[in-house]
Amino acid sequence: MRALITGLFLVTWLPATLAQLPEPVSSLLRAANIPEESIGVAVWRLPDGAPLLAHGAERSLQPGSTMKLVTTLVALDTLGPTYRGRTELRTTGKVENKVLEGDLVMRGGGDADLSWEAFQGMLLNLRNHGIEVIRGDLLLDRQMFRPSRPDLGAAPFDDAPEFDYNVIPDALSLNGNLLRFELESDDHQLKVSMTPPLDRVSVASDMTLNRQDCKDWDQDWLPPEYFKDADGSIRIMLHGKFPLNCTKSPSLNVLDRVDFADRLFRTLWKQLGGQFLGRTRDAATPPGARLLTEHRSRPYSVVLRDINKNSDNALARLTYLTLGALSGPPAVDVDGDVDTVILAERAVRSWLKVHDIDGQGLVLENGSGLSRLERIRPVQLAAILLNASRSALAPEYLSSLPIAAVDGTMRLRLRDSPAAGRARVKTGTLTGVIAVAGFVPDASNRLNIVVALLNHELASNAIGRPILDALIDWVAHSGATPPLK
Repeated sequence: MRALITGLFLVTWLPATLAQLPEPVSSLLRAANIPEESIGVAVWRLPDGAPLLAHGAERSLQPGSTMKLVTTLVALDTLGPTYRGRTELRTTGKVENKVLEGDLVMRGGGDADLSWEAFQGMLLNLRNHGIEVIRGDLLLDRQMFRPSRPDLGAAPFDDAPEFDYNVIPDALSLNGNLLRFELESDDHQLKVSMTPPLDRVSVASDMTLNRQDCKDWDQDWLPPEYFKDADGSIRIMLHGKFPLNCTKSPSLNVLDRVDFADRLFRTLWKQLGGQFLGRTRDAATPPGARLLTEHRSRPYSVVLRDINKNSDNALARLTYLTLGALSGPPAVDVDGDVDTVILAERAVRSWLKVHDIDGQGLVLENGSGLSRLERIRPVQLAAILLNASRSALAPEYLSSLPIAAVDGTMRLRLRDSPAAGRARVKTGTLTGVIAVAGFVPDASNRLNIVVALLNHELASNAIGRPILDALIDWVAHSGATPPLK
């Protein structure tokens, strides 16, 4: 019955709903020279889902990172709150006299927490099991996703593919392929270091110092390069300019993934007193390979908080691909492999159909919102949030959303509003896109679903965020109980 009601709302609610934007929102749009047609808004009352405000709610708009609300809810409902990705170390070789006579296989299973420290713990387990020397190769199995290397040939989202928000995950996302660089300058020079240290990998800089504000340190940043010398050593070179008297610690995706895994493995294995006599390469796990040790991620209900509160694109994309990989290809695809992103989209649309939510106007690419292709209608997103509020897993889902003026991407917003500390709202930001979607209590503490997607070339953070904050504040002030006579 609830699914039927949700479906009916998508069709029948508009004529009975306020279509005019609240004056605080309209006035800010006018001041910014942004037409009201650039924003889509849906405000629904809970628990019944009665629509209170609809303005452009049927327009298919770019959602930015509010698209993560779709991916994470479908994953929570489909994979379950206790789902854990895993990484395995396997082999078909024999261990004799502390020597592994054969290849060591590292099989990726969508592990969201495979940090370099976690990898170090796995290798320590190998040493504790009596392995000291590995005579074979290190095989990197990323076969859970198709293609196994989705990053190869993919166009960067913007001009900074090296930054962590732009990383395209694979099934074996070892430390996100990220190196942490410590950049520290004084009045005269810049010092650069790197974590974790990698076998025969060095970092240098030809960056010059400027007088840019430290908070705008990447204004004159240029993409780094790396060079592999004849002796196998790798040199990373940082380019551009960096502010005087500034300290920053960016995590960057610089090295090829096989090179990164190889050099990290060699470093950690050597630190543990081991020897590695082979090479590192991408390959599938051989049949019959036995398990030596494994690492499991935190339960998905915990990972979910990192995705939504911090708007983690890589984790959202990993979740989206995991949805596809675990959904399994339908019978019509038995003649060939199907890209995992296609299977992920089918999984999302299947979920929408089961919950009687119209999928028209929804465009999916990677499930994170870091996309110029992805689209959703505010009314769709409101219906998804309505379903979330009625789910048995609603507490896990709601706890993943940023709290206004408290944490996540909302920690600095709405501090002087009654929404502070009470509203739970996911944000979305791209160039020309500002969005919010979540749950806002009104003055009588009645909860409301609020979705607002603003698409306009003038919608920068400085201009767009106050407009959407005005909407949240209006909802938080509304609905006061009339005084008794």
